[in-house]
Amino acid sequence: MKLTVFGATGGIGQEVVRQALGAGHHVTAVVRDPARLSVTGERLEVFRADPGDAAAVRPAVDGRDAVLSGLGARRRADAGVATRLTRAVLAAMEAEGVRRLLVVSAAPVGPEPRDAGLLDRGARGIVSAVLKGVYADLRAMEAELARSATDWTVVRPPRLQDKPLSGRYRTVVGGFPSKGRFVGRADVAHAMLAMTEDAGTVKQGVGVAY
Repeated sequence: MKLTVFGATGGIGQEVVRQALGAGHHVTAVVRDPARLSVTGERLEVFRADPGDAAAVRPAVDGRDAVLSGLGARRRADAGVATRLTRAVLAAMEAEGVRRLLVVSAAPVGPEPRDAGLLDRGARGIVSAVLKGVYADLRAMEAELARSATDWTVVRPPRLQDKPLSGRYRTVVGGFPSKGRFVGRADVAHAMLAMTEDAGTVKQGVGVAY
């Protein structure tokens, strides 16, 4: 497939690029600063642009089979960036007639597991309060997706870890894995790539965790 990755210098984005190249896909990585992208490969195109400029990134999505995005706030002060940048990506995709889009959100934005205990509910409440602005941004981003003409999928991980790819994670379409408190960035990337051609995840939020 021909894939475009936004947020390609972030923890999940770089893993998406690395794993996609390893699987034989052609990858366009949209970055502001190419020096921050450590991944290389013959099938990799590094496209330098501001992801918030829809006109500038249109060539990066033109003719692609799918777009994968790890765009989002890296700190609380960045709240608002996920909605703003995703809005530009959507505009570029709709202008070029590209439909498949997968983005990263966060577990607290989606529904709790039905069997969530007091500990899990309490932890979710604390994290949601501390990162209130970030999660409000992600909810607004998800609302933008729902109004779009794209075939979107929102991937909602819990606390992220830097661990090697294991492939031993759980996913729940429309929900969240029971007692899922952690997941590695590499496994989130793996899940996103696996969902790219999964029609059952279109226009759905998908919880992913160990």
